[in-house]
Amino acid sequence: MDDRCVFALGFIHTCAMTFNVLLQYILPHRALSRVVYWATRWTFKPWKNFLISTIVRNYQVNMAEAAQPDALAYQHFNAFFTRKLRPDARRADADPKALLSPADGKISQMGKIVDGRIFQAKGQEYTAAELLGDDASAVPYRNGRFATIYLSPRDYHRVHMPLKGTLKETVHVPGRIFSVAPFAVEAIPRLFARNERLVCHFEGEHGPFVVVMVGAILVSSVATVWDGLVIPPYASSIRRKSFVGQNITLERFAEMARFNMGSTVIMLFPEGMAELDTLASQQPVQVGQRLGTQLKG
Repeated sequence: MDDRCVFALGFIHTCAMTFNVLLQYILPHRALSRVVYWATRWTFKPWKNFLISTIVRNYQVNMAEAAQPDALAYQHFNAFFTRKLRPDARRADADPKALLSPADGKISQMGKIVDGRIFQAKGQEYTAAELLGDDASAVPYRNGRFATIYLSPRDYHRVHMPLKGTLKETVHVPGRIFSVAPFAVEAIPRLFARNERLVCHFEGEHGPFVVVMVGAILVSSVATVWDGLVIPPYASSIRRKSFVGQNITLERFAEMARFNMGSTVIMLFPEGMAELDTLASQQPVQVGQRLGTQLKG
């Protein structure tokens, strides 16, 4: 292939990526997500079987791990998408001090929070305060650690606890519903701090930590084990819900929430609470896999 062909292919690719990013700004995010929400719960067999078969085939979904391995046995597409796994399909790291991956997916980024700023992708970052919805909540994480995990359509879409924690508060932060695919993460400034999301504040044995469920275009539906479906409805202003005194404590590796479709999970830990292992961007991970170590205890 000569240089002209290489240049032409590169130019076409750049134009396509630019067009995809432009679409993220002009598409009616919430309207499309509402349509998809309905379509993925339609029980009409030809429709739901077509959707399920398409995803299984195109993304090579491993149904052997599922509690119900027959993909077409699910009532509708969302039931397939949020399927349970066999009890032996995932195991928590045996070290009780190991910090666990909360989801199947790929590492988007992980590392240090620097003066309150979190690395998103090359040339992009956002603040912990923006992500959490207020300055005060971000104070413990100013120089802490973070891990961002991207879930693709092929992944298991239930989210588990990285460590034991007692639920203190959830914060439903309104926003856009941009795609969280790698091309969008690299191109859209402050993407995770702009998308609709559910911030879950926990108190662990050695301090607070946060698990953030970030919505995405076509897939912005989040349910928790303590509150059921939380998103939708979509928020027009920040909604806080306190769980202080309700004694909702979830064990390490326990299921905490699920994405009805896929998206991104972000975890924040205070300085001195955890040290993360060195995992490369786009490295695959699974629920229960070690991501680092709790430093206290």
